[in-house]
Amino acid sequence: MQKRKWSSSRGPVLGSQSPPAMSKDDLPMLLKFLSVKEVPTLFWSAPKALTFKPPLTSFIFLVVGLFIFGVGEALIVAAAVGVSPWTVLAQGVAQSTGWELGFTTFVVSMAVLVCWIPLRQSPGIGTILNAVIIALVFSFLLPYLPTFDSVLLRVIEAIVGILITGFGGALYLIANLGPGPRDGLMTGLQGVTNLPIAWVRSGIELSVIAIGWLLGGNVGFGTVMFAFGIGPAIAMSMYFLVVLFGASEEKTGA
Repeated sequence: MQKRKWSSSRGPVLGSQSPPAMSKDDLPMLLKFLSVKEVPTLFWSAPKALTFKPPLTSFIFLVVGLFIFGVGEALIVAAAVGVSPWTVLAQGVAQSTGWELGFTTFVVSMAVLVCWIPLRQSPGIGTILNAVIIALVFSFLLPYLPTFDSVLLRVIEAIVGILITGFGGALYLIANLGPGPRDGLMTGLQGVTNLPIAWVRSGIELSVIAIGWLLGGNVGFGTVMFAFGIGPAIAMSMYFLVVLFGASEEKTGA
């Protein structure tokens, strides 16, 4: 996946060959992140994803990002307002095949990795650590997270979890040491369609929900909220990381 360095003075590069009907600079400031298309290159980005000797800075940001990602996912589960879209799909496949849910989840992940081939996505140590670190953080942290009786508080907890997951995802994706299966599908489809990351990710999650529901999976309010929220959360985090650290890079190089 080719990555482009963004200009912090003008915001993320849209990557469009022809100017849009409305300039990016005309968008409200808080909505500019919805135009983010590519994973940016910042000071912790590795030169290439597939390497056995990653830069130390890239590796540290990879681990920190995955840790934060795991915290966010644990909060979403603790909120108990609905399982993730991919769990809905695994439930549906399990009901259709009679397989155990854990095995079905593994099969779905492998199927997503196969989809990387035509999308020309490169794995890396981040692809492996994605599963390991997130699972460890999830297992350790979940028993200590609060569970609220109030539906409103549970929804707020889920929203916070989505935002934290998006921030962790942005940190580790920018490290460029290999995405997890779902994030690789997102970046691969973005490269093919040239659509903004927020749109691509939401489209993937909503499609997964639809397929899982048709196969018999259980969809909750939190499931739909995650589908609509995770893409914008990742894109927003990338945008403001560029605003912060891109500006720092320009001042350093001046």
